[in-house]
Amino acid sequence: MNGRPLPPSRDLRLVHVDARERQSVVSLRPGGPSFGGEELAICAGPCAIESREQIVATAAAVARAGANVLRGGAFKPRTSPYSFQGLGREGLAMMREAADLYGLAVVTEVLDPRDADVVAESAEMLQIGARNMQNTALLRAVGETGKPVLLKRGLAATVDEWLLAAEYIALTGNERIVLCERGVRSFDPATRNLLDLSVVPLLARRTHLPAIVDPSHGTGVAGLVAAMGLAAVAAGAAGIMVEVHPDPASAVSDGMQSLTFAEFDTFMESMPAVAAAVGRRLPQRFAGVPLNAIPPS
Repeated sequence: MNGRPLPPSRDLRLVHVDARERQSVVSLRPGGPSFGGEELAICAGPCAIESREQIVATAAAVARAGANVLRGGAFKPRTSPYSFQGLGREGLAMMREAADLYGLAVVTEVLDPRDADVVAESAEMLQIGARNMQNTALLRAVGETGKPVLLKRGLAATVDEWLLAAEYIALTGNERIVLCERGVRSFDPATRNLLDLSVVPLLARRTHLPAIVDPSHGTGVAGLVAAMGLAAVAAGAAGIMVEVHPDPASAVSDGMQSLTFAEFDTFMESMPAVAAAVGRRLPQRFAGVPLNAIPPS
């Protein structure tokens, strides 16, 4: 060697595609949702948990439509310090209750290494958001919980930078990592971000980790979410992550990109044909609890 540092791709020792004989499947719990198998992972829910009524109603609606993972933010990273920052531990408890009522797993974001264990007590999967993709202390902390990790792509991250962030998590001994494409910043303000669907088949050539797509953040426009979600599945994504809200117009965050319950139903009804075309199938719809009423507190 001439003393120059190795290219980033040469440092992918644990997450590189050649590190495993086959593509990884990340299961959230025995018999539950998984990422990378024949069944798609459908993660749906509000950007932020606002109240018990909101999260329980949303859990009921998305479970009825065919989702198997409830997403939602209890701790919210916001650009403005004056914006709603989430309900914290109270929100986690609400989300756990809602998920249990309707047979859903939970994925939610961790912002602070000190909260990793607390969030891990309530969620099957811990999310690293785009702003924190290169927060190495946080990457290590969530990895050390042993829980599956959803790693979102940074706002302007290259594929190598993204995969090296996953390598930090894998170095803790936890390789239960799922990558999430959520768009990168672009010169064009027509959409919130530029959703890079080409990265889905590219990742399959670079890493054994499964990848999903978030068309809500990827576009920032509710009317584009279904089309890009279907395109993501067609491109080979192991699942999707979609924002769904009882009343997007009144949402405290990301209302412009959130689907109504009816819109999510329509979206899910169009999914089976696309999934079947690429050898995937949807989760079974939940039917264990009546879905027409919110249980009393």
